[in-house]
Amino acid sequence: MASRSLNRVILIGNLTRDPELKYTPAGTAVCTFGVATNRSWTTADGSTKEEVQYHRIVAWQKLAELCGKILAKGRKVYLEGRLTYRSFTGKDGQQKSITEIVLDDFIVFSDGKRPMDGGNAIKPEKSEVSEETSKNKEEKKPEPIEETKNKDEESVNPDDIPF
Repeated sequence: MASRSLNRVILIGNLTRDPELKYTPAGTAVCTFGVATNRSWTTADGSTKEEVQYHRIVAWQKLAELCGKILAKGRKVYLEGRLTYRSFTGKDGQQKSITEIVLDDFIVFSDGKRPMDGGNAIKPEKSEVSEETSKNKEEKKPEPIEETKNKDEESVNPDDIPF
């Protein structure tokens, strides 16, 4: 019987490029993207050093499609996954090896500067919006809010509000 083991990677970093979403011949979604993590430290002489590590991330199936929609270059993300190693023969005939993190889950951090969807992900394509829907949006105007006051209610002085 094999002993228990754990292969778990947790990263917080920035996307180095936009995710690339593709489909296998069988129709399975696969998304790849890069994440950079930074580390800085102070040396004995007081100077600050910085090191950057680059990681290749791979997501499969529904998670891959979600990554393709939500993530964008420069976004800060929290990632959980497992480390994998594989080798292949390159176009030049040389044997190559690659280290990847197979994504299990992620969280996108909002920096308040750009939309959460990366600026283009969740917006529907123009062809997806029917003419009727766009006409209905134009015709609908916000209804004015009528202020009603009961005689039993006290008037509120804005200076009395604590915030």
